[in-house]
Amino acid sequence: MATGSFSTATELDALQSYLDEMRQALVRKVDGLSEQDARWASTVSSLSLLAILKHCAVWERRWFQVIFAGRPDPDGWPTVRGEPDGTFALGDDETVASVLADYQAQIAVSRTILAAGDLDARCALSDLVDENLRWVAMHVIQETARHAGHADIIREAIDGSRGY
Repeated sequence: MATGSFSTATELDALQSYLDEMRQALVRKVDGLSEQDARWASTVSSLSLLAILKHCAVWERRWFQVIFAGRPDPDGWPTVRGEPDGTFALGDDETVASVLADYQAQIAVSRTILAAGDLDARCALSDLVDENLRWVAMHVIQETARHAGHADIIREAIDGSRGY
């Protein structure tokens, strides 16, 4: 979806459009990169473009499928919790293609849940988050935009690429 070509005809359209815009901004940051560059951390942290994509895939699933819809998480979350930054940790077998495919798969499920949901419906895991679907969508927009900003800086440090 190109910048500015989104629909605000309804509240749901606006939420989907803005969220898709931020998702695509993030995805564009790995376009044309080598595996090595996608894993490169520009600071003392382990934050890389590939790690950001992985983290966003995990939290797309957790926010829409687990917290809102009440589906079980394949990793056992929230019952089983790993290190606080474990969602950024990359395995040797994870590639740009595999992480991107997972992110896109999670986005597809999230879009379906959001499209079919009542924005006023409460989260199934209200003991974790006592909010509605509208709040979840807005929160994921905020977090995705935040990580897209991180990705902008990392990508510029890799090859000077700038832009939305």
